[in-house]
Amino acid sequence: MAAYTLKRCLGAVNVIHKCGNHRFIARRCLLSTSYTDTKLWDAREKDHQNLALLASLMDRTYDRNFPVSSLSISRFVDNISSREEVDQAEYYLYKFRHSPNCWYLRDWTVHSWVRQCLRYGARDKALHTLKNKVQYGMFPDDFTFNILIDSFIKDEDFKGACSVVEEVMLQESFDLPTTQILSLYALSNYLATKPELSMSEERALGASLLISGLKQDGSIGLSAQLLGCALLGKVEMGAGIHAVFRGMPLMWTPGYVGRALAVMERVAAAPGDDKLSKDAVDYLEGLLQDLSSASDSSSGEDDESGVEEGKKEEEVDEDDQAERDKLPLYASRFKVLSGQLQSRGKVDPSPLQVLVSILVQQSLASAEGPDMEQYQRKVGEWEAERQQLIRREKEMRERAEEERRAHQAAKAAAKQG
Repeated sequence: MAAYTLKRCLGAVNVIHKCGNHRFIARRCLLSTSYTDTKLWDAREKDHQNLALLASLMDRTYDRNFPVSSLSISRFVDNISSREEVDQAEYYLYKFRHSPNCWYLRDWTVHSWVRQCLRYGARDKALHTLKNKVQYGMFPDDFTFNILIDSFIKDEDFKGACSVVEEVMLQESFDLPTTQILSLYALSNYLATKPELSMSEERALGASLLISGLKQDGSIGLSAQLLGCALLGKVEMGAGIHAVFRGMPLMWTPGYVGRALAVMERVAAAPGDDKLSKDAVDYLEGLLQDLSSASDSSSGEDDESGVEEGKKEEEVDEDDQAERDKLPLYASRFKVLSGQLQSRGKVDPSPLQVLVSILVQQSLASAEGPDMEQYQRKVGEWEAERQQLIRREKEMRERAEEERRAHQAAKAAAKQG
């Protein structure tokens, strides 16, 4: 029933605003080619390696229970030249993550890994290592997140893009306006496809909408917060508050449906031009109707089977049950707030997908500039650090060679004496 509600409320996305000022929505104008261009990255000083020899060296090092250096794994990733070598690099990233040096995987290695996966048609590998970040040590910076999200969006793989956005949410990395815009674009377009969502997917999408929405001002941010709280409220009503916040950067205080209503109340009372998208308001309305219907039917079944009633009450957390008991209050409060929003012109007929598409057109290009400047500085810092490690490695090898020769000379002198 809840899945049907989501379809019903978001289905209008595909038929609204087919003409006029919103005709541009069909065009995918996202990150510019200069943003995703690899020239700056490829211009770094090359450190050419034979991957077969490097792999053999790392294998021998692991076999002797010695740590492999972060520079070695960085060289391997930087020298990938085929899809097959991407698979080999994945293996060594895993091995490095489970080695004593696991904490020293460099940020530039993570960035290089994602770029190499995109270059050699292995985006699925980048996503796999990202989703299994604990096993591979994949914690990308904001710029790296952006180019990965953008690659999925440009192929209209919005589900894949939302999988990356989920990782952004888990790392709480919505600091850049570009990341916020790309994430909201991916989320709104994926919901517009009317997907059948599992509870875990509803939780991830809800948290991503809520946290990214909190970073945005105006109607888009408020609508995203409303829809995010509604999705999380659905999970909370179905499985309890622990199912919502466990493993998530979310509040553990019950009441996500109440927080959705609080967003409506805030917009209704605000004197400005902020509005809520109609599809977000409609989704909350449908959710409350579905929950109320489910609650009524559940009450009827409990009356017929009073023997099991005590057991069911024991299984339900007290706070969770108290939240479910507020459903009638929430439903009546929604009617009041919805009426206030309508009467004050605070409901935007445009769906969230359209509003975010307009934001992309208006703001994404100008937000790219600071990112690209910061990326240029970061590449310079990464390169300076890498060259320092190379010099340090050279010095250590020279010192080891001197010690070896001194040891051999002392050994030879002892034999002669």
